[in-house]
Amino acid sequence: MLHNLLPIFSQSLKPPLFEPGEPRFWDDPYISKSMLEAHLNQSHDGASRRNVEIEKTVRHLITSGFLKTGDRVLDLGCGPGLYSSRLCFECMKVTGIDLSRRSIDYARVQAERDGNDIDYICADFFNIDYKETFDAVLQVYGEICTFSNEKRDLLLSLVHRTLKDNGIFIFDVSTRELRMREGLKNRWYFSEGGFWRPGRHLVLEEGFDYPEDDTWLNQYIIMDEDGTVKVYRLWLHDYSFETISLTLEKSGFRVEQAWNSLSGESYRKGGDWIAIAARKV
Repeated sequence: MLHNLLPIFSQSLKPPLFEPGEPRFWDDPYISKSMLEAHLNQSHDGASRRNVEIEKTVRHLITSGFLKTGDRVLDLGCGPGLYSSRLCFECMKVTGIDLSRRSIDYARVQAERDGNDIDYICADFFNIDYKETFDAVLQVYGEICTFSNEKRDLLLSLVHRTLKDNGIFIFDVSTRELRMREGLKNRWYFSEGGFWRPGRHLVLEEGFDYPEDDTWLNQYIIMDEDGTVKVYRLWLHDYSFETISLTLEKSGFRVEQAWNSLSGESYRKGGDWIAIAARKV
């Protein structure tokens, strides 16, 4: 048994900052099925926020004037279209991009069922090639936090180029306050089948802190019955209002409004989330 666990021991050491894990995660054939189920689950906010919060967010962004009827909106990391479909209902022209084929297929089926004209694209949004096309770009639930500084800056440059003059980038980031409370704690367990695999497997969960970089790693080591070991890494770079504001300024944006949630909760320091509406300048 100890011999079988040696691959796990070798993988469980703290890795260098932003070292990649298993490349197939969001688009893994089985994990993407589990992820879609998590997106749609209304009992928790595991992969997407629940419908009531999404409705509040869309309503808030419209009443605050950052989104309006007729806008062209790009939904980056759209998943199964939970925001895109609501924006389309409000008479916006929506393009949704996501890496998960399963989520995009689900979103397309729902759009056809509801008669929504939404352009869903299955692709890596780092490959987008729009120029001054959209009035607004939306990226929700802290996805920007999963990128290294270099990839984040590349994303911001792509968003900047994609937006029309005076366009708006709407997104949210997590804070250290949230991470210190919700970052993975070390534990392991056997599963007869669950999120990671349909059959029996061993899961080792580890959380690693990189405080000098305001970054945390949620690491999942999965061992299948045949001894195959795969490592999945979710890197989370947290921000303060000051650090995200400076980052945006360097990339050609001006923070126009900040909240503690995209549904409009007034900003206060020390919250779990910082939601931002940033204007292209």
